[in-house]
Amino acid sequence: MIRFIEQIRSCMTDVKEIMPWDLEERMEANPDLLILDVREPYEFDAMHIAGSMNVPRGILESACEWDYEETEPELVESRKREIVVACRSGYRSILAAHSMQVLGYENVCSLQTGLRGWKDYDQPLEDKDSTDVDLDDADVYFAPVLREDQKRPADWVDG
Repeated sequence: MIRFIEQIRSCMTDVKEIMPWDLEERMEANPDLLILDVREPYEFDAMHIAGSMNVPRGILESACEWDYEETEPELVESRKREIVVACRSGYRSILAAHSMQVLGYENVCSLQTGLRGWKDYDQPLEDKDSTDVDLDDADVYFAPVLREDQKRPADWVDG
């Protein structure tokens, strides 16, 4: 049985990652750069990088192809375009970038550390109304919160 983090690590060998400061440079150098946010719509609405496109990870593959209800024409036509995939922490974006490479996208990479790292680098985020998000509020939003039932029991045995 492969665990989630092992799946991420296996994709990391095939997917290029860039850091937030690299993304800042790429955005300045390439106005045609597409930032693809693969978080859920409620996450995107709360805060995202200005100008990014939201396609949730769960529908990504069909959004990348014609003739599906989820089809995103701009994304379908971007197979040669420079694309940076982003999520909250950089895990979903690795999986998404890997899937996109399998689907024939030629210039796709993942934002290492995700939007949390973007925020830690003091870069701006906006909400669904294009209003700047206070980065202190973003700190609270991005802080992981686990319920008791989500934590590994002391007697848990892998296998």
